[in-house]
Amino acid sequence: MTPPEILTAPGNDRRTRDLPHAGRERRRGDRPKPRPLAPPQRDDRDTVVEFRGVSKLYGPGGIGLERATFAVRRQEMVFLVGPTGSGKSTIMRLLIKELEPTDGRIRVAGRDLAEITHKKVPYYRRNVGVVFQDFKLLPTRTVYDNIAYALQVTGASRKQIRATLPDILRLTGLSTKLHNYPHQLSGGEQQRVAVARAFASHPPLLLADEPTGNLDPETSIGIMQLLYRINRAGTTVIVASHDNEMVDRMRRRVIELKRGRIVRDEASGFYGAREENTDELGARLKQEAT
Repeated sequence: MTPPEILTAPGNDRRTRDLPHAGRERRRGDRPKPRPLAPPQRDDRDTVVEFRGVSKLYGPGGIGLERATFAVRRQEMVFLVGPTGSGKSTIMRLLIKELEPTDGRIRVAGRDLAEITHKKVPYYRRNVGVVFQDFKLLPTRTVYDNIAYALQVTGASRKQIRATLPDILRLTGLSTKLHNYPHQLSGGEQQRVAVARAFASHPPLLLADEPTGNLDPETSIGIMQLLYRINRAGTTVIVASHDNEMVDRMRRRVIELKRGRIVRDEASGFYGAREENTDELGARLKQEAT
């Protein structure tokens, strides 16, 4: 089972008070010395992912990420956009501890990833769902077994798996495919299995790296609708995507990267930066004047 400390947001510690020294009585008129105030503690309970000045260098002159700073709150759906080599995949690989940052700090659910030892990385990853562009399904296992495997590695019993899987299959539209093997499925169906497997344990964070990269536009819409439903169910979702039309349709938060740097962080954004029209400019100026 996953150790509870791996992905638990820290709460406020209770502090004990100093006790008077034994044998020393307090005389009348003595005033207790004022205690120094404890520094205020930051509330990280609503922050799922936090990057602070994170850089990743790949050998001499190779910049994967440069001083990236951003935070993702609970139940947000965020798109990472930018050209190939801009740093999107680097962020994803850092979040699953496939890479270590050269500089800076990464926190997930309040836990500094640098504190997670190599031995505990598998336990940490059980709390992060990951969807890959090339599906990465087990070819000799059925749809049911591919999804069940994700629960087995977390220590779930057969009874728990049988109770959980029907809801996952209904959510992902795979109820009629549970006995099929990956080679018997379309690309969209295989990606649905990959999403179902990533979501099977209801992780607090789901990462999707180019989930529609190999799919036709109509199938891509279905995958995005599925990720949206998962997000609405309470899971924070981060999607790295080149699909500009899909990002524009979704109108969720967009973080744009170029050459390893964050150049734009926009709520309800488009894939590319968009100029204001006259009406939007007027509305914004009026709002700023009030």
